[in-house]
Amino acid sequence: MYSIFHIEGGLGKHVAATAVAQCIKNNHPDRHLIVVCSYPELFLSLPYVDRVYRYSMTPYFYQDYIQDQDTLIFKHEPYFTDDHIHKRLPLVENWCKLYNLKYNEEQPNLQFNVRQYQIALNKWSRERPVMLIHTNGGPLDGQPYPYSWARDMPYPLAMEIAQHFSQQYHIIQITRNQETVIPGVEVVTDQIPNMELFGLLLVSQKQLLIDSCLQHAAAALNKPSTVLWVGTSPKIFGYDIHNNIEATLPKNVKLPDSYLFDYNFHGMAHECPLTDLNIFDSEEIINSLTY
Repeated sequence: MYSIFHIEGGLGKHVAATAVAQCIKNNHPDRHLIVVCSYPELFLSLPYVDRVYRYSMTPYFYQDYIQDQDTLIFKHEPYFTDDHIHKRLPLVENWCKLYNLKYNEEQPNLQFNVRQYQIALNKWSRERPVMLIHTNGGPLDGQPYPYSWARDMPYPLAMEIAQHFSQQYHIIQITRNQETVIPGVEVVTDQIPNMELFGLLLVSQKQLLIDSCLQHAAAALNKPSTVLWVGTSPKIFGYDIHNNIEATLPKNVKLPDSYLFDYNFHGMAHECPLTDLNIFDSEEIINSLTY
């Protein structure tokens, strides 16, 4: 007997999906849980996952798991449900509801094997305590602009926060490209293995993040962080473990190209409602990070 969990979407959504996978297993403990996804490395070390396949690399899958088998299929898309579109339920809880699962507060979970843990410590340990600032998220390819106003951190704000903590911490910035580099900090712009990227969270003492994969990973690793939100909502993508700070946006914005959702993740230029980048209270953020 099998449960097959098929996941589509980006890296952060896959991290959130680790909680859904556990919920599936908790509801159907006698079934082998098979995961089909784009980032199998996130699931390989999870004890409740029996086998993982990379999407589109599934030879003989139908004959092995579907044909004449007692198999449950979990492949529905949570983004297009009423509860998600109307921002009524967090992503994980809504995803489980979509599958008619009993949700028991399962949370994202990342497990490092011994070698991944060693690599993280060797690569990211520094003489001073590490502070991680994730300024620009999303995929390296496919976004039309280096700065996505809908979820990236305003550049002047990032520089102010980095300057404030620069004497106490070794600051590592995660960004997509060199156009948004903070002066005087260590910068990571290259694409690196995902578990190696998440390994940064194992050594960092403070995290200032945006709505991207690292805020999901921080929740999965039980690392309370400060997370900034612009065009996306912590009500559906955020976690209570974090201090979620929402931007102040103009009211009564026209959204002529919006269909089921308000703002596009990529931050299309003509949809931007901002007249300046003063949308966060820097003092509130500094106080959040001072603990």
